[in-house]
Amino acid sequence: MSKFLSVAIQAAHAAGAIQQYYRGTELEIDTKSSHIDLVTKVDKLCESRIREIIASHYPDHVVLGEEQGQEGEADYRWIVDPLDGTLNYAHGFPYYCVSIALEHRSEIILGVVFDSTRNELYTAVKGEGAFCNGAPLKVSSETTFSKAMLATGFSYDAVELQKNLELFAKVHPQVRAIRRPGAAALDMAYIARGHLDAFWELTLNPWDVAAGWLLVQEAGGTVTGSQGEPYRLGKQIVLASNGHLHAKLVHALGLGETLA
Repeated sequence: MSKFLSVAIQAAHAAGAIQQYYRGTELEIDTKSSHIDLVTKVDKLCESRIREIIASHYPDHVVLGEEQGQEGEADYRWIVDPLDGTLNYAHGFPYYCVSIALEHRSEIILGVVFDSTRNELYTAVKGEGAFCNGAPLKVSSETTFSKAMLATGFSYDAVELQKNLELFAKVHPQVRAIRRPGAAALDMAYIARGHLDAFWELTLNPWDVAAGWLLVQEAGGTVTGSQGEPYRLGKQIVLASNGHLHAKLVHALGLGETLA
């Protein structure tokens, strides 16, 4: 596991260096599913570099990346978002990150999220805790929903965006605040760190959530699907919290039954 983690950190740092090198330059911005779903040359360069580093150490592993997808199958699969928060990056808003997870036979065993703007490296290995720059992480101790600070994100799809606007309006009066920073992996790292108390999003992909999922769990938090059921990679609706507030979050969103 130590070598897996070392390779993930090396790849995350390499991608972060690319992000900072090109920050504020001509990014060759294109769109994907909609006019707000952006991709830049930096996304592509970061993913290519991450793939090169992984392949140099583990040529028999496969990679699932946001920009290049996946080819083949293997017991070990790296799940990569080379630049989570592309729209933020393109606008110079300093909230974006690299997200790298390692899955072994359908179980996430390692997660790394690197905030290259703040030089903050979040790491988790299954069963060994979560850390930021080597310091242990622990979720918040907040138990009162009305005192909680939440985060969410909005889909590029207009129908799903409208659904979450309605949830946002429903939940907002029940809590202290809801933030929408725009990078799900970093939002979940902030749950693990105790900066946020809970998070939900309706349309996430595996690369958005894999590393953050493990960070939250290893920091003592809870990650589930919409009805409080165990989360499985590939499900688009994700709820994450410090654990204390999870049943209240499920109930407030009203997407299904509350936790027992």
